[in-house]
Amino acid sequence: MSPSCKGHRYPVEVISHCVWLYFRFPLSFREVEELMLERGVIVSYETVRRWCLKFGQQYANGLRRRRPQPGGKWHLDEVFIKIIGEQKYLWRAVDQDGNVLDILVQSRRDAAAARRFFRTLLTKTGGVPRVIVTDKLRSYGAAHREVMPSVEHRSHKGLNNRAENSHQPTRQRERAMKCFRSVGAAQRFLSAFSGISPHFRPRRHLMTGTQHRAEMTVRFTIWEQITGVTGRPAAA
Repeated sequence: MSPSCKGHRYPVEVISHCVWLYFRFPLSFREVEELMLERGVIVSYETVRRWCLKFGQQYANGLRRRRPQPGGKWHLDEVFIKIIGEQKYLWRAVDQDGNVLDILVQSRRDAAAARRFFRTLLTKTGGVPRVIVTDKLRSYGAAHREVMPSVEHRSHKGLNNRAENSHQPTRQRERAMKCFRSVGAAQRFLSAFSGISPHFRPRRHLMTGTQHRAEMTVRFTIWEQITGVTGRPAAA
């Protein structure tokens, strides 16, 4: 079911387009306001901010429900992020196709943090992988033995490029935003961002121009469906 825009002054087409602009491109709320003004739509940046807070995660959840079941090989990685000058850690899991399975912002990267991420990941996906691939961080090994001992664990720096590459759009966005205001704000934004942004980032280097345009047409149709813009079925 699409999120309801009942009671909002603007139609769902405007709301979904603003949310798409903000989460797809490294734009500020004020820049989204300016882009909409160029199109003749007068909307304040504060309104755009409220729409992104209200609908961003709902749209991301809708996109995740439309994805196929994750593959059997999961790549896990963690990188530091700055929140008001303090170092925190962004934990991320992707499958072998690069689909983001889950993210979690935490203050540490010890065994307790790894266990928490493993358990959250299993709950969110509702499944167990065939193999997990991590770097050499020892916390992964300790968490693996406790949470999913039956799963094969491959620990090697060179095998984990899939997860490391998945951090790049987040890094780009982090630079544009300067910094996150709190752990909660970072978690909320990155949870929605990791659900929306990858949907519009197919593996372009593996496609011809014609294939890419066809794939993006399908993805835009899915976006329209989950946001409620249209009820047309997606192309096969």
